[in-house]
Amino acid sequence: MALTSMDSGKLSGRDYFSDSGRDYEGFSSLSIHSSRTGVSENGVNGQRFKRIIHRSSSQSLDLDPLLSGNLDSWPHLKELLQSYKAEWVKDDNKYGRYDAVPPPAFEPQIFEGPDTDVETELRLAARGRDAEEEEVSTSGRLSLRSDPDAAYVKKHYGGPPLPCYYPVFNWHVERSAVYGQRTPELPPSLSTSGLKISVKLVSLTMQAGLVEPVYGTMCLYNKEKREKLSEDFHFRFLPSEFQDDNGGGQRSVLFSLEAGSPAICLLIQLEKHVTEEGGVSPSVYTRKEPAFLSEREKQKLQVWARVMPFREPFAWATVSLFDSSVTGGVGGFTSPSSPLPSSLLGSGLMEAAVDIDGQLLTSGDSKHHDTRQHEPVLVDVPGLNRVKENYMEETLLDPKRLAHKPVKATLRLEVERVSQDEVEQDAISECGSFSNSSIEGEGREASLSRHLPQASSGVSRGAFSGRPKWSSMDKRRLAHSASANSFEFLRPHFKAIEFRTSNRGDLMSQMLHCLYIYPQTLNLSKKRNLFVRVELRKDDYDIRKPPLEALYPRDTDNNMQKYGHSQVDINSKTPHFHDEFKIRLPAVITPQHHLLFTFFHVDLQMKLEAPKPVVVGYSVLPLLIGVQVQRLDGTLPVVKELLPHYLEESVKEQMELLDEGKAVFRLRSRLCSSLYAVNDKIRDFFAEYDRYVLHTNQPLGSELLEAINGLKHVEPSAMLQFLLPSLNMLLRMIGDGGETLQVAAFRAMVNIISRVQQESSDVGADRNKYLVQYVDYSFDDFGGVSEPVYPGLCSVWRSLARSKAKGYRVGPVYDDVLSMSWFFLELIVKSMALEQARKYSENLPPGEDLPPLQLNDEVLKSVGQLYDCLLTEVYDRCKKGLALAKRLNSSIAFFCYDLLSVVEPRQVFQLVALYFDKFSGACQSMLHECKLNFLRIIADHDLFVEMPGRDPSERNYLASILMQELFITFDHGDTILKSKAARTLAVLMAKHEYDARYQTLDDKLYIAQRYFPLITHILEEMPVFYNLNPPEKREILVCMLQYLHHLDDPTLIKTWQQSAAQTRLFFKLLEDCQNLFEYKKAGADGLMGAMPLSDQGDGSTRYTEKLSPSVNLFLAEASRQDSRWSSAPATADNGSYFWKRVSPQMSSPTQTYRETPMQGLGPGNILGRTSAQLRASLHPMLRHKLELWEENLSASVTLQILEIVEKFMDAAAGNVVVTDYVKLDCITTIFIGFLSHSQPLPFWKAFLPVFNTLFKSHGSILITRENDRFLKQVVFHLLRLAVFRNDSIRKMAVVGLQILVRTSFCFFQNISRLRVMLTITLSELMSDVQVTQTKMDGGLEKSGEAQRLQSSLKLIAMPSHSKDLLRECGLPEDALKARVNNQGEDLWKWSEVSDLSETLLQALDAATEHALMAPSMMTDKYSTTEGFHGLAWAYRNVPDLHIMWLLYLCDAHQQNQSWAEAAQCAVAVAGVIMQAIVGQKDNVWGKDHVAALCKICPMLRGSVVGEAASAEVEGYGTSKLTVESAVKYLQLANKLFIQAELFHFCADILELIIPVHKARRSYGQLSKCYTSLCSIYEALQEQEASPIPFKDATYYRVGFYGKQFGKMDRKEYVYREARDVRLGDVMQAMGTIYESKVVEGGQTLHIIPDSRQVSDQDLKPGVCYLQITSVDPVLEDEDLDIRKERKPSEGISRVTTRVFDRFLFDTPFTKNGRTQGGLEAQWKRRTILQTEGPFPALVNRLLVIKSESREFSPIENAIGMIEGRYKALLGELEEHDRMDGDQAPRLQSLQRILQGSVAVQVNSGVLGVCTAFLSGEPTPKLRPEELQQLISALMEFMAVCKKAIRVHARLIGEEDQDFHSNLVIGFQSLTAELSHYIPAILSEL
Repeated sequence: MALTSMDSGKLSGRDYFSDSGRDYEGFSSLSIHSSRTGVSENGVNGQRFKRIIHRSSSQSLDLDPLLSGNLDSWPHLKELLQSYKAEWVKDDNKYGRYDAVPPPAFEPQIFEGPDTDVETELRLAARGRDAEEEEVSTSGRLSLRSDPDAAYVKKHYGGPPLPCYYPVFNWHVERSAVYGQRTPELPPSLSTSGLKISVKLVSLTMQAGLVEPVYGTMCLYNKEKREKLSEDFHFRFLPSEFQDDNGGGQRSVLFSLEAGSPAICLLIQLEKHVTEEGGVSPSVYTRKEPAFLSEREKQKLQVWARVMPFREPFAWATVSLFDSSVTGGVGGFTSPSSPLPSSLLGSGLMEAAVDIDGQLLTSGDSKHHDTRQHEPVLVDVPGLNRVKENYMEETLLDPKRLAHKPVKATLRLEVERVSQDEVEQDAISECGSFSNSSIEGEGREASLSRHLPQASSGVSRGAFSGRPKWSSMDKRRLAHSASANSFEFLRPHFKAIEFRTSNRGDLMSQMLHCLYIYPQTLNLSKKRNLFVRVELRKDDYDIRKPPLEALYPRDTDNNMQKYGHSQVDINSKTPHFHDEFKIRLPAVITPQHHLLFTFFHVDLQMKLEAPKPVVVGYSVLPLLIGVQVQRLDGTLPVVKELLPHYLEESVKEQMELLDEGKAVFRLRSRLCSSLYAVNDKIRDFFAEYDRYVLHTNQPLGSELLEAINGLKHVEPSAMLQFLLPSLNMLLRMIGDGGETLQVAAFRAMVNIISRVQQESSDVGADRNKYLVQYVDYSFDDFGGVSEPVYPGLCSVWRSLARSKAKGYRVGPVYDDVLSMSWFFLELIVKSMALEQARKYSENLPPGEDLPPLQLNDEVLKSVGQLYDCLLTEVYDRCKKGLALAKRLNSSIAFFCYDLLSVVEPRQVFQLVALYFDKFSGACQSMLHECKLNFLRIIADHDLFVEMPGRDPSERNYLASILMQELFITFDHGDTILKSKAARTLAVLMAKHEYDARYQTLDDKLYIAQRYFPLITHILEEMPVFYNLNPPEKREILVCMLQYLHHLDDPTLIKTWQQSAAQTRLFFKLLEDCQNLFEYKKAGADGLMGAMPLSDQGDGSTRYTEKLSPSVNLFLAEASRQDSRWSSAPATADNGSYFWKRVSPQMSSPTQTYRETPMQGLGPGNILGRTSAQLRASLHPMLRHKLELWEENLSASVTLQILEIVEKFMDAAAGNVVVTDYVKLDCITTIFIGFLSHSQPLPFWKAFLPVFNTLFKSHGSILITRENDRFLKQVVFHLLRLAVFRNDSIRKMAVVGLQILVRTSFCFFQNISRLRVMLTITLSELMSDVQVTQTKMDGGLEKSGEAQRLQSSLKLIAMPSHSKDLLRECGLPEDALKARVNNQGEDLWKWSEVSDLSETLLQALDAATEHALMAPSMMTDKYSTTEGFHGLAWAYRNVPDLHIMWLLYLCDAHQQNQSWAEAAQCAVAVAGVIMQAIVGQKDNVWGKDHVAALCKICPMLRGSVVGEAASAEVEGYGTSKLTVESAVKYLQLANKLFIQAELFHFCADILELIIPVHKARRSYGQLSKCYTSLCSIYEALQEQEASPIPFKDATYYRVGFYGKQFGKMDRKEYVYREARDVRLGDVMQAMGTIYESKVVEGGQTLHIIPDSRQVSDQDLKPGVCYLQITSVDPVLEDEDLDIRKERKPSEGISRVTTRVFDRFLFDTPFTKNGRTQGGLEAQWKRRTILQTEGPFPALVNRLLVIKSESREFSPIENAIGMIEGRYKALLGELEEHDRMDGDQAPRLQSLQRILQGSVAVQVNSGVLGVCTAFLSGEPTPKLRPEELQQLISALMEFMAVCKKAIRVHARLIGEEDQDFHSNLVIGFQSLTAELSHYIPAILSEL
């Protein structure tokens, strides 16, 4: 059978495990051409089986030549050899053939927030990037590079959502999650389990020089147990004088281990030629001082070495392989307690040293590489333990053993951990059947040649032109050897046998038939130089005959040896030995085969000739005794001489014992044989089997049955070594034996496999790995030579099952056969499949599949009956809750799974139908779980999609059953079952999506149509869906979106044509998709959908809830394996640059990964962590990958929903779907979800055209009042997007708002309602927008969000930018033309749009100003009230908002006890309501009443409520504007005016309330009103009668000068304060308010003490000034030109009018610059201020909008003073005449004025004026008219004073006579004084 090249044996793309990126069988099997039909070399071209050659058969094993000959006479040996040499027949389809397409390349999605602009940052970063470097894409769409049908993807807005949900789909992992899932078990020779350790002896350097040959052995040794773990590997180091063609022999060995342990080490034992007596002592190698041997010593040693072939021990050392003190162990393997998986460990090339105890001492840093290729470790052993006396290995490490001076030598080793692939490639290289290019390729060789240092190694690149057949391990070894300057042509590894393999009862990985002999000790009577010779003889006839060539040579280059010699123990009475002899056993061991041990003494002195050994004695070990047990430890007698036939007992008695029998030889042996059975029952069975096959025992006797039954009593560990041939023998008897033999063989087989399953299965494994290996690889159904075994196996099993069903006693075998049913079912199917392959493959055309096997009726009946019995067992045992039921259910499922590939599928459908008929109806949880597992297994079949239906009218019967059962499970009460059902659906869809066979459009469409009915079921039973948990909902919904992605439009539209309710439910599912797959970035803030703290994890071990649960497993495993990354911060060398480049979403472009306490979480401490904590523990690359997947999932889902909604819009526009056309609520909610959730940039680019189409096609519906809620939410989110920092999103929001404006123009011809709605929405948005931000100095300023929103609102009304905006947003330039049905004139009006923009900007500015005042609201009541007033005024076109802010303002005034202002706010609220009611033609009030209210509150004249009140919006509008509301606020105003004592306003308000009560006939309320009105008039009367003029408030002018005041700089305000507030109080309050603000700005505050005009020269830099002046109100009709004196006039003293908007104050000055002077020099400046509104107003202060000044001369001042006093007295007299009888109140006022007028004071009053202007002394020159005016004023004043005194005389009583007398005296004195200046006064008075 010729071996082919690798090219002919390459596996197809669908070979086993091909999707995992590593073909275990492709590298571990040799494909051969088979002469047998039906079996191909690689399983392609319709074939399903492939043959794999044994790895052991490819090795060069020296076995008995008999085993290579004709073994027909020994059938059991033939079976044994077949089990190791026959090619394995493996079914490629058994575990599925799955070719996965590469997953799509996910690109970063940009989810912009209000304060992020990643798009711009990336664009700017890309400009500075090198041209060669690939630019990071910001499109966010799935990359089309891996898509086989790019044109198909372009039809959609995005890719399918399932790959994003399932980015790490692993078919094998998902299959393993199914209960009872079959997993392949590779045979030991193909398995990658265990450790493979390569050791190479690089060099031996001796201080004294390498003069004589040094030999040695190396093995694995357990220091704790003191036992060998492997056979010895022999090596040698030769001086140059001893070199031959063979060079230094073999230097590299490969050890195998099951697992590492700190106790395991390398035991190295060195030996040299035995020391000559009187020659050079070995002590020369232990000298401390460096001293080389002399030439004479060298020559003597070399001559002796050539004549003396025998050796003695020289030195030894141990090297610990798994020392925990060494990082990572040697070669990258660690102790079992290490948390790091061995598959990820790798250590760099590091220098290490070993001390005298064999501990590794690192002398360099270990560099770890992220690779599975483990680099070698160079180990130097600097000191070797010297041996002075021989020893046994178990005493070598005895602590009591004496220590000697170490040998001054250094042994260098190269230790490496080797992967199984490299071992297999080495084996291929050994066979020489493959060229190296087929394994490694050209690139590896080129790389190797580049790494070879040509100068030092002497090897040129031309040495590789012949393409040597080296493995990758050899190449690395070669490179390292070259670097160590010890390059030599490398030989293949010596593969040392692992002894533990034969001890633990496992199946041997290779065929062995050898015996290891270990001589131990010999007791002698005298000292001798003794050694032992070992030989194997086949008889004892003649000792002179040569023995068998049965000893393996110590040098693999030699042939088998006849003799083997031990070391020489010099001069010892009890010589010890530690040699190992490996003996090849004969195929058939007879009693004559024996081992002969000959003991020799040798003289160690050089004489004339070489010393000759002398025989001392003999010992004999019969081979049958030595192989009875696997390990023998015993003693043998020693005889002096052997006689012929020395094995016979009679001859033994004749032979003389050495030393009278005291000499006892102790030895050990170890049997390693896969052909010889130690157990006698197995040997008996083999013997009876030989007789049965050779027909030497006919008829069938009881001996065969007894031998078969005897197998039941063999220990499983002993049976396991011969399990495979034994099963073959029993199956042969079942297949062609009689009924009795069949039953016996079947029962024995059941017993054997049951005990093997129980004894040797791994924990939790349902299928024993050895039985699996037998079924999958070894079982060949006898190669087609005999009849298939499945008919007999089915028959005997069916008979047993029927006997049990009939009630017969069948014993425990029935339960055993049920528990092992998987084994027999798989045997049956493989037997059928082999028959199918052999039957149909001969005439099969290339590329076609095998036709199904047609079972005959009898077999089909047997299978059906057997299947029914098994179903009954499952059903009954499920009810009892037995675990066996679940295992049996899985076995049945896999039986059907396998049959689908072999027999006619419709026959299998009958079995499936029988299954679900048996389990129909409501099931308990366990039965239902069994059904789910059954379906999951069946649905995993390779051709599940292509299966024909049970009925010809159905396309896929299994898919229908699957959907039906899944839906039933969703309605089940068990939460776990629901989760399993959802997982089943998602995994199945992911399998289809990644399947390379179904990537065409037709395939994807068929799959979508096949599974879409499940969505119809859900729509019909929506409560079932809503009872699911969110994880299950996500699984179902992502599958639904996957269907919709590939579904054709007609099928989708049919779903919308059933009913409006079903259509609404369909889109309800899409709403759930939006909510469940929304991307929320943890820790985000702002306006977007940030992940709240409560949603960032629930304490479970989930990294993500959005993606498939498999992603959590992937991340947990990746985090565990890569936990070493977290131990070091990122640097430029380990990927931080790459991380920064690929992660644009990091907070800082220079941010690097640093270790946190959460990082590096192991699998044991992640329980209870929240999702946020688990994410924080991930490595940045993993965390970035997770975020990338979540981003792409959210983007894909949203784009898919957008695509579906667009299809529905088009269908609804044509009225071809059934829905609610009045509101279209099925899609309006979807659009709100679009706008309210965080979306990537690609979505926004695709969204706007769809949004435009929506309002163009359905605008007439969406703009109506019924959809106000939808429209308002759309407006809100568009305004929210207008705040974003990203320019593209802001422009999109602006265009979206313009589309709404266009729709309003189209259907309403105006935008009144839209203006109200936008204003309302903007007010709601202000609570989310941060309109201020903190400056560097701690103050507040306008935030970027507010500025961006302001810019967006301005952009709405810019026609110059309109076309560019539309073009950038992907819309046509005429998209804003407002035409009804695209006909008629354009109704768009930019003027109205400009008014709309201005309204919104006012509202924004008011909100911003209010926020900027926030820090000072607690101390500055004026800013607080002005903030509320600004908001109220900004929202004046929305009555509800206007009223709301007015009420806030009213509350603020009440807290400040500003009752008049609070009352004005209440009046304003009532006025707004009244205007709206009058506008609606209410009969209670008219325009006259509104005008009367405006007189009380003039601010009402600026309100605009008519248009707003008519534009009612849901939640706002006229529903709250009622007469009752107006009356309530009028009553509040009345109450507040009473507290302010402004009773004249109260009377007017009550006059407005009375008509309402009259109209309502509320007589009780009328009575209260009139009573209140009566009390108000009484209060008014009391105020007017008061002698002290009533003053409701004081007024002060405040001027602000300084930049720190901001917008108030250089402005003046008039403040209205309570009447008891004085100027000092105002100064103190202003200083308190503004001092802190000024100081924070680094300036000082100064208050100007007077009221002079402020000029720039008076202002100092760094100083802020306040000028506070008391001012007097001025009546509206008062003539200020004739008013010279600042005194209350007649009108001001009356209380009927208290509304002022003009104020005045006087500033005295002189021409010389002084403020004060004499009357003759005192000038006065009168300033009149005009405010922006009248007091009392809605605020405490009003801005001065106009200021006028006039100067008065000294004479005018004097005249004004006299006239003022004259008018005061005249007014009192007039009041006296008007009041008639009530004189008491006026007396005090009259007395006060008279006392100040007629008292004679020097330079004061009237007398002072006369002295200043009429004395004749130097006075200012007066004009005649001025002089005459002054005299007239004085005359009038004196006349009124005289009259007032007379009136006073009538009013006073007796108590005031003295006061009156003083007044008369004063008046007379004043008259006398004035007569000196005005003589005519006497005559007048």
